[in-house]
Amino acid sequence: MEKGKLIIFSAPSGSGKSTIINYLMQQGLQMHFSISATSRAPRGTEKHGVEYFFLTPEEFRQRIANDEFVEYEEVYTDKFYGTLKSQVEYQLEEGQNVVFDVDVKGGCNIKKFYGERALSLFIMPPSVEELRRRLEGRGTDAPEVIQNRLDKAEYEMTFAPQFDKVVVNDDLETAKAEALALIKEFLGK
Repeated sequence: MEKGKLIIFSAPSGSGKSTIINYLMQQGLQMHFSISATSRAPRGTEKHGVEYFFLTPEEFRQRIANDEFVEYEEVYTDKFYGTLKSQVEYQLEEGQNVVFDVDVKGGCNIKKFYGERALSLFIMPPSVEELRRRLEGRGTDAPEVIQNRLDKAEYEMTFAPQFDKVVVNDDLETAKAEALALIKEFLGK
């Protein structure tokens, strides 16, 4: 059986990344999300080994010390999220194309670790102004939250050149088609 490959997605909030990924997951390309580890407690019906691997902060730190993560982040004190090398290898061995939906630093780290086995895609909003319009249009965030997201987006957009390909999402259908073509080409190699 042929081993899978890795596809990394990063983007600022509001760029349409989730919509594009959800579309791509339904295109019959054997794409499966990587299952991350976290030190937070399960929510609702979440199961260990399905949505996440649930570890205690101590277990998480021990695995960091053992160099078992491709990438990880301590989001808040004792609240870790990360990607276990062993899980990625397992999914690749199963012939799955492993999808990562990660922040820009995580995306760069995963690409650095896997090199040519990974395709890194940065979903770029057409402009910061358009991003502001989209975030305001959601009607879910206070103005200061939106400003924080825009500030973060401008910072994240500086990482775009470190990605293999940048897909500008000013027209969603075009962006979906472009991302699909890039992934098909990559998987066909």
